[in-house]
Amino acid sequence: MDNLDKDTQARIDQWLTSEYDKDTVAKVQELVDNNQETELLDSFYKELEFGTGGLRGIMGVGSNRMNKYTIGKATQGLANYLKKQFPDQEIKVAVSYDSRNNSQEFGHLVADVFSANGFQVYLFKELRPTPILSFAVRHFKCQGGVMLTASHNPKEYNGYKAYWNDGGQLVAPHDEEVITEVNKIKSVKDIKFDRNEKNIHLVDEDFDQIYIDANLKLSIHPEAVKSQKDLKIVYSPIHGTGITIVPKMLEAWGFTNITVVDEQAKPDGNFPTVVYPNPEEEDAMSMAMRKGEEIDADVVMATDPDADRVGVAVKLPSGEFQLINGNQIGSLLTYYVLSSKKDLGQLKDNQYIVKTIVTSNLFSDIAKSFDVKTYETLTGFKFIGEVMTKLEGKETYLVGGEESYGFLVGDLVRDKDAVNSCAFIAEMTAYFKSQGKSLYDVLIKLYLDYGYYKEKLISLTKKGKAGADEIKQMMADLRANLPKTLGSIEVTEVRDYESSEATDMATGKKSKIDLPKSDVLQFITKDGDVISARPSGTEPKIKFYCSVRENLEFTTELGQISNRLDDKVREMMADIVKD
Repeated sequence: MDNLDKDTQARIDQWLTSEYDKDTVAKVQELVDNNQETELLDSFYKELEFGTGGLRGIMGVGSNRMNKYTIGKATQGLANYLKKQFPDQEIKVAVSYDSRNNSQEFGHLVADVFSANGFQVYLFKELRPTPILSFAVRHFKCQGGVMLTASHNPKEYNGYKAYWNDGGQLVAPHDEEVITEVNKIKSVKDIKFDRNEKNIHLVDEDFDQIYIDANLKLSIHPEAVKSQKDLKIVYSPIHGTGITIVPKMLEAWGFTNITVVDEQAKPDGNFPTVVYPNPEEEDAMSMAMRKGEEIDADVVMATDPDADRVGVAVKLPSGEFQLINGNQIGSLLTYYVLSSKKDLGQLKDNQYIVKTIVTSNLFSDIAKSFDVKTYETLTGFKFIGEVMTKLEGKETYLVGGEESYGFLVGDLVRDKDAVNSCAFIAEMTAYFKSQGKSLYDVLIKLYLDYGYYKEKLISLTKKGKAGADEIKQMMADLRANLPKTLGSIEVTEVRDYESSEATDMATGKKSKIDLPKSDVLQFITKDGDVISARPSGTEPKIKFYCSVRENLEFTTELGQISNRLDDKVREMMADIVKD
């Protein structure tokens, strides 16, 4: 195994010692004996790190895998940091987990370590969604929390989302300082694994009602729900946690005609009916859409395994269902919330919405038309949560979201919330139906009012250390050879979020970007198109986003303009995406 660097080899050697259980040592030894260099390198070349979604990786043995030791080490490091940040206080944490293989075991492991450190642990008795964990952190006045989930990743993955006392995922400086504490742990002996039962408090299903009641107070048009209570709703949890509470939330809201996709109703970490349990994927939504057409539903929704993302299909005039993307869902929610509050006289000067830098500018166009401020953040809902926490008590958050199907109406939590979103999407559908409109009709109205926006996302998967190195080189090459045109359209501005500088391509003048540093490049064309390149923080991928826009005066022009924008996107992306 001559190709392994000394640091990787040192980690392998450590995992072959008696510090680790016999089963783990045997699995590592088997990889060594079979000269599985690639697997060993990918499993041991680094420690798992917190990205935009926390700790996430493939399950298995190794320092770069999700297992009892990496999770134990992360939890002990987080516990050590919490002790430093909250000295002389009784520390409380909340812990939940999703339907993935090993999530429950990992959740109990996390609770064990926290309890062994003397913390009071609010452990969910059964699997529950990520947003409920965020809500629990705030409700129980915890200093921190952990959610065991890999969100929408494939079945071989699991993950660990760490939360701070505001109910939001860790952001700077806490994320980096927790990693520092984790890296100080050099021996398994430093991890306290022995559960202290008296420090564990089980959270049962009664807690669901507290969360549901809090959300019910946010309802904007309960009278519309009442008049459309038999609205035909199709819902799929895609084998995840949503089944535990989304139907209950919709029923509490007042909806009586909810059809759950039976084949995807049971929580199952193998996700047997889909390739990826991701509502962004047409394959994951196909069963729900077929059911929608079968019963002539009004709206079709599906949530990912930890129920923080929601996918939506809307009914076309033909009666067929069409998937809409995250930018479209978020734009509809933004318009619904702002227009409704204006009609009710509830819009005030200190209110705002939030979007991320790769999310459609249609969000901010809508907000501007209602004189509502828009804040923009880096990619990752934790940054939206950070804005909410900073402005709490000064300004009022209304709605926010990101193109990756994560949204939140109201400020009950500090993370994207598909349970909350499902309720508001259903209410929005009911409200517009009471006016004789479908969600598709409203989407077309937005394009007539604000311009026809079209977006494209291309994700390139690059697995393992070799893939990580390739992604790093792709970003370096882009920075070294900034394109002057994309699809023959002149690039007028380049925003480099790693250097925190925006460059005017005509004059060379630089201006500061007032956001934290992040490995993202954005190219703005003279037409106002936005093309972004960004390595994913949660998956072995590099992502390229493109957003274009053209005025739409008449609905009869829709097809022609759509085709023209498709061609434009294709030409622009071909100049920047090199695989």
